[in-house]
Amino acid sequence: MKILYLPKKWILAIILFICLGMGTWYVVKPEAVETAGSPAASKRLVINMVTGEFKSQLENGKEIEAYRWDPGTIHIPYDQPVTLSIYGVNGKEHPFFIEGTDVKGTVVKGKETVLHLRFKKQGIYRLICKTHSDISHNGPMIAYLVVD
Repeated sequence: MKILYLPKKWILAIILFICLGMGTWYVVKPEAVETAGSPAASKRLVINMVTGEFKSQLENGKEIEAYRWDPGTIHIPYDQPVTLSIYGVNGKEHPFFIEGTDVKGTVVKGKETVLHLRFKKQGIYRLICKTHSDISHNGPMIAYLVVD
């Protein structure tokens, strides 16, 4: 039987290398990796909406349609910066305002409208399209922004 003799310095060096290797692995171990965006953008919640349209035909042949924001209800954190991105899919344009605020604009088909919002008061705010305000104008085209 052979006995392997290691000097004390070698044993300490091996232990040191093992500890150093484990420490390095702990610091650089792979976790969730951001694949897009920048650090500044990741701090702001981004909510995406689109304009939508429903069409149908009555028995007498008359065509009816209705427009909507999709999703129709979104939750927004109170007193936090939020980016609301609305992409125009259906309808030529949708002039809008957010009830209870000074926010207004227009969503145009094929274009993105971006709003940077921060609500200082909790509650339910309505995003209302001026063109499609009621049934007689193919609406109401209203989304609910729930701030809590």
